[in-house]
Amino acid sequence: MSHTPEIRMVEEELRVEGRRLRFAVSDNDTTCGPEGPGSPPVWAVNIHGYLAGGSMYWRESARLAERFGWRVVNPSLPGFGGSDAMPWASTSLEAMAHQVSLILHHLDAGPAVILGHSMGGAVAVQYAHDHFNRTIGIIYRDGVATPAWKQRRGIVPALVSPFLPDVAPFADMGASVLIDVPDLLLGRMYSTARSMIPDFRRNVRTMGQSLPVGAMLMSVDLRPEVRQLSAQGMPLLAEWGCFDRISDSVCAAEFSEIARTPVQWVPGGHSWMLARPQGQADLLRHVASGQRFMGEVEARWSKLSAGQRALRAVN
Repeated sequence: MSHTPEIRMVEEELRVEGRRLRFAVSDNDTTCGPEGPGSPPVWAVNIHGYLAGGSMYWRESARLAERFGWRVVNPSLPGFGGSDAMPWASTSLEAMAHQVSLILHHLDAGPAVILGHSMGGAVAVQYAHDHFNRTIGIIYRDGVATPAWKQRRGIVPALVSPFLPDVAPFADMGASVLIDVPDLLLGRMYSTARSMIPDFRRNVRTMGQSLPVGAMLMSVDLRPEVRQLSAQGMPLLAEWGCFDRISDSVCAAEFSEIARTPVQWVPGGHSWMLARPQGQADLLRHVASGQRFMGEVEARWSKLSAGQRALRAVN
């Protein structure tokens, strides 16, 4: 029997330069953090992929909050999930990461574990690079921070390229998305569809607003940032769906080499966490790579907390 978490995700919004920025935060009790009663909680941010939104990941975030006591935030990035888009000229990964930081500042949140899926993986890397001492660790999931995902492979580009070379990458991307759909419908199909429909409807109505973000993603290359974070000892857990064709095994291998960390393969496609929202918590609790990451996160959390206490004492 599937367990339904008692913790809920509560919707809020923030006004940023006249724009609406939507997000949700878990309503779990935070009076007892990892250092005991009265200590601050561990925060986590669950950043969505392209053409998705924060509410699609609510089921997963509620389970993470319940299982680990994290205070989890699900932002809907500008142009997605009901958040107003930024001007085209202002659209960048740095700006996206800054929107996340504004939400955390609004919530008076401490250092956070950053989960990023697909596009959200690139935003997570950028956020950690820009806010190193505000980041406890990164869970990078089927991400697009490195350029290999743009090099389309397989039968669709092979067939289309001789006739329509400019169309071939987009045709393969569309086919990859369609292939990923059956995986989303496995398990509790009704619950999965219900969690996805609200943001899907919002994104369809405002699809034109997300085009600048799509164009921006085609030029993203965060290999230097990934190398730097790895060299600085940032806890990093790389996860990939075994059947992912949107960001495939070549992309996983590229990221693994740059980040100097093995890939944890997960049953499913590109969006495995939407169909199986308990999977991430189970992986962190029961799989060796997840347990190792949690140990590194705990050590970094203690170090950052000690530094904050020392800073407050000086001030």
